[in-house]
Amino acid sequence: MIRSMTAFAAGERSTPWGVLGCELRAVNHRFLELGVRLPEELRALEPALRERVGQKVARGKVDLTLRYRPATGRGAELRVNHRLVGQLSELSLDLGSRFPGLRVDLTELLRFPGVLEEEELDAASLQAEALALLETTLADFVAAREREGAKLGELMRERLERIAAIVGEVRGWLPEIRAGLRQKLDARLAELKQPLDPGRLEQELVLQLQRLDVDEELDRLATHVEEARRVLGLPEAVGRRLDFLLQEFNREANTLGSKSVDARTSQSSVELKVLIEQLREQVQNIE
Repeated sequence: MIRSMTAFAAGERSTPWGVLGCELRAVNHRFLELGVRLPEELRALEPALRERVGQKVARGKVDLTLRYRPATGRGAELRVNHRLVGQLSELSLDLGSRFPGLRVDLTELLRFPGVLEEEELDAASLQAEALALLETTLADFVAAREREGAKLGELMRERLERIAAIVGEVRGWLPEIRAGLRQKLDARLAELKQPLDPGRLEQELVLQLQRLDVDEELDRLATHVEEARRVLGLPEAVGRRLDFLLQEFNREANTLGSKSVDARTSQSSVELKVLIEQLREQVQNIE
């Protein structure tokens, strides 16, 4: 299945300890390069996150960001450290006789360190919630890559169809081009005052036709088209394989142009190169 290397996905998950957020975004890259940004509470989770992403993504510069917003005012009962409050009360009574104007504000008292006890964070459970969020976000991320990849695959198949059509057109022109080459050679020889040896004439014609022979290049181009179609249907990442295959496409198109003695085949060579370059641009986006 064709997958694009560019994609974005985001998600959120509510937990008893707060809200987790996850973002995945990626652009083109020759290999997999994963950057991870985590809050301090989830720092220990980085190896597991890298492993999960690596199982689903083969190529691309991927940025993974996890955010954690602790819960505030969830409606739970306030937990007061009564022992500490009692000590503060005794201290206030002791100091009250010395400082008659001393007043204790409730808000300030609650802000005193340790008066309100915070519920201890369950790190293991929070990490499990973060991994679950990553799984759902990663699934959306891969789905987005596949949707974009399907579009790229269709564009590539259209260009492969056109390349195959050009190969067929050139094959159909070859008999006419060869006959025309012989007529030109015969006309030039007829202009000579001295007749040539028939054997030498036949040898010269064979040499000219050998220079024109592009059957092998056309066969290889047709083979490359079939291989590209096959690769586009494979389930794994195929970008590198297609990139190598396009180098072979380009080599045959160049040879076809260098051997051309007809305006039609010269034009076909140029069109092939344009199509191959368009394919190359699309392959650069494929995982």
